Amino acid sequence: MTPPSDQKDLLVLTPGRDEAAVLRAMLQRPKAVGILRITVEFQQHPDRDAGCRLRAHEFLKGACGRFQHALVVFDREGCGAEDRKREDLEREVEHRLGQAGWCDRAAVVVIDPELEVWIWVNSSHLDATLGWAGRRPTLREWLAQGGFLAEGAAKPQRPKQAIERALRKVGKTRSSAIYAQLAARVSFARCVDPAFIKLRTTLQRWFAGS
Repeated sequence: MTPPSDQKDLLVLTPGRDEAAVLRAMLQRPKAVGILRITVEFQQHPDRDAGCRLRAHEFLKGACGRFQHALVVFDREGCGAEDRKREDLEREVEHRLGQAGWCDRAAVVVIDPELEVWIWVNSSHLDATLGWAGRRPTLREWLAQGGFLAEGAAKPQRPKQAIERALRKVGKTRSSAIYAQLAARVSFARCVDPAFIKLRTTLQRWFAGS
C-alpha cells in the first residue's frame, strides 16, 4: 500500500532534549548513517525514561497513520527497571507498540546504561568539544587518575558522571548543544555499543541509501 503523500518518514520519541539533540544531529548526516535523507518529527515524553518504557504505546498510538515508522529511545538507567536487560525492555515496549497499531513499523532502543555511553568514542573531536584539546594530562589520563576509567576500558563505567566531571574541570556546562556537536562530527563507525548498532541497522533497514 502506498503511504499518504503527507505521511512523514519517522517519529522519534525520547525522554529529553539530550537524546533528541544527538539523534537530530545524526539524522542530519544521512550519508554517514547509511540512509536516505528523511522527514522526521521529534517528541519528548513528559515522564522521561520511565514514561517511554511504560507508556510509549499510549503516547504514540494516535500517530500511526501519520508516520511510516516510529523509534523510541530511552536510557535503562532511570527507566524504573534497571535490574532488567536492555534487550528484554526493548522487546516488551516493541510488543506494546505493535499491539497499539504500529505492527512491525516501530523499534525501541534502550541505551545501557545511559546516553553518555555513546559520547565516549576514541576521537580527537571528543577532547576538543569537551574543552580538553592540548591539555595535560589528557582527558583519558585524567579520567584514569580520578578513578573514572578502569585500566584497559574503552569507556567510563559511569559515563554521565564522567562527562559532568570533565566539563566541570574545564569550566564548561553540560548541555544538549555539546552532545549535538559531537554527533555532528564523530565517526559513527567508531561506536560499537550494541544499542547504537541496533539504532543504526534499524535506520538502514527502514531507509536504506543507495
